[in-house]
Amino acid sequence: MIYAKTEEVKEKLQENWHTIVKERIYTALVEGVVRKPQGKIESWLTESKTMKVYSNDYDNGGKHAITHFKKKQNSANYSLLEVELETGRKNQIRVHMEDIGHPVAGDKKYSARTNPLKRLGLHATTIAFTHPSTGKVVRFTSQAPKSFLKLSR
Repeated sequence: MIYAKTEEVKEKLQENWHTIVKERIYTALVEGVVRKPQGKIESWLTESKTMKVYSNDYDNGGKHAITHFKKKQNSANYSLLEVELETGRKNQIRVHMEDIGHPVAGDKKYSARTNPLKRLGLHATTIAFTHPSTGKVVRFTSQAPKSFLKLSR
């Protein structure tokens, strides 16, 4: 979550978000053992009237979405992934993890069967963006909760 101290900075952030943001990295605890050490997921996302986002392999008029992932570790039941967004679409990570057959733990809406954390197994780890006033790139990082690490060992 990012807060602006002034209305002017808030407007600059909102108006230029897609060009200002340089890096968005998440940590995801997903169900099952992801076999590939890394990968790229690409699809077109559309939202239904019931507010669920669906993925298509072809351009059906939806929004193009690209997600990159790297497997950090896994247990018998869960994998811990570093997920980087190339695009930032609504529920993108959740939908893409479902696409590869490894839904985010605790994400019943997108096919998860377990909820070991009693919350969604998704954590915003890093955000980097060009500061709207100084023009310098600022980067904020927050380590994943220990519970994510414990379940994926």
